[in-house]
Amino acid sequence: MSSESSASVASPRPQRPGTQKTAGAATKKGERAGKEKPAAALPPVGEDEPKNPEEYQCTGVLETDFAELCTRSGYMDFPKVVTRPRPHPNFVPSSSMSEKPALDDQRLSASCSLTSLESKYGFFRPTIQVELEQEDSKAVKEIYIRGWKVEDRILGIFAKCLPSLSQLQAINLWKVGITDKTLTTFIALLPLCSPTLRKVSLEGNPLPEQSYHKLMGLDSTIMHLSLRNNKIDDHGAHLLGQALSTLHSCNRTLVSLNLSFNHISDEGAGYIADGLRLNRSLLWLSLAHNRIQDKGALKLAEVLRPFELTHTEVVERRRLLLEKGSQERSRSMTGVSNIALVDKPEKTQATKTPKGLGKKKEKPGEVVKKEEKLGSGQSPTQGTPKKEDATKSGKGKVTIPDQKSTKGKGTKSGSKEKRSILLESEQLVAEAAEMVNPLLEPVEHRDGKVFMPGNRVLLHLNLLRNRITEVGLEGFLSAVRYQVQFSKPKNSSKGPMGLLWLSLAKNCFAPQCPTYTMIQELMLPRDPIKAKLREEEFPAFPS
Repeated sequence: MSSESSASVASPRPQRPGTQKTAGAATKKGERAGKEKPAAALPPVGEDEPKNPEEYQCTGVLETDFAELCTRSGYMDFPKVVTRPRPHPNFVPSSSMSEKPALDDQRLSASCSLTSLESKYGFFRPTIQVELEQEDSKAVKEIYIRGWKVEDRILGIFAKCLPSLSQLQAINLWKVGITDKTLTTFIALLPLCSPTLRKVSLEGNPLPEQSYHKLMGLDSTIMHLSLRNNKIDDHGAHLLGQALSTLHSCNRTLVSLNLSFNHISDEGAGYIADGLRLNRSLLWLSLAHNRIQDKGALKLAEVLRPFELTHTEVVERRRLLLEKGSQERSRSMTGVSNIALVDKPEKTQATKTPKGLGKKKEKPGEVVKKEEKLGSGQSPTQGTPKKEDATKSGKGKVTIPDQKSTKGKGTKSGSKEKRSILLESEQLVAEAAEMVNPLLEPVEHRDGKVFMPGNRVLLHLNLLRNRITEVGLEGFLSAVRYQVQFSKPKNSSKGPMGLLWLSLAKNCFAPQCPTYTMIQELMLPRDPIKAKLREEEFPAFPS
């Protein structure tokens, strides 16, 4: 008994050293691990500071710059920059492609791999589509963003990488969920872009405040603006009409404006017509697929022929005429005083030379310096009339910014012929360094009223699919007759072309309507595209 008890008591004793050894080993490992953890958490050498997006220098390659800036900003799941897909011009779908797949093919597609699914549904992922220059495969020409929301974070990244794109010409935004606030941010971004940027499309983005007119500010350089499918109503049309022109301001750069697929009615068409009264830069206007009836059509037709000036316009015209006369008188008086100032130093020098001849011989270079400063018959005081001319060009005349640097770039307006005609018209507008204020144009006085020539700068007017009847057609018939009589495209190199295209189809009148037929007959010889087709079909043979 005692031996068994002593054995039972003694049995756990030899295990204690092993247990202590194991615990000691465990504690040593824990201490070692605790000591090693801070050493493993230390960052590698050279990466102790996080990357700052402000320090990144853009390379001009949008795909690289956008991805790097998104990564530095902590934006991991960002849209990819891809080349815009275009169908092959020689692609013809075969009959086998239109047939339904067989049952085996359907079963096979159901068991497709994850990779093929990702490639199939990757189409729906947000992307930034770009169109590249043919000469330079990395130079971005146009940007297309469609179907995903553009937030302030993306616009902030664009503000860093878009200015480095030297060939950027167009930005197209379609259903991007833009708001009035983000639109203001986007407008502030545009001046930072390349000076070649001349086209902006903002489509499918209805705004509560309808602040699209901010894209047409006096400091805007946009030449082509598309605002289709934005639910623009008469209030928005009022703001756009004021952006085109008012009595004291005028947009001088916008060449084309697309307002198709909106909710503009007669009242809004009247506001747009008011903007066309004193605007002499817009060449292309589309109001197709709106709600314009006869009243709005008559307002638009009125500005295409001589119209009566309002009382405020007559008062402003008289003020401009008085200002012009006073500036011409001050310029003539300044010219006389300049001649006197040039002659006076010569006379005084001739009278004072005999007295101080010994003193003046040592400094003959002073006379030469004075003559160099005066130049060829000019005096230092001639800088004053230059400032007056600048104010005159702002008040009495409408100056057009230099557009020659971008006139070689093409615009998308349908066919090549129509695009070439629009480019020629842009060149005519760009070549005019100064354009006289329309209120200073020659006017006609009839029955105590003042009538000024109508707008003969607008080339293309599209009113397709509205609600115009034969009553509105009568107004356009008289306008077309005036345009045909006084605006001749063949002699347009020294003056305005006048209306070349007028689209009135799909309205509330029969296609065989005599008024509509007469309008078409009058416009047919003026249409350069149809005239070219007729020349190709029936070439003129020498007699």
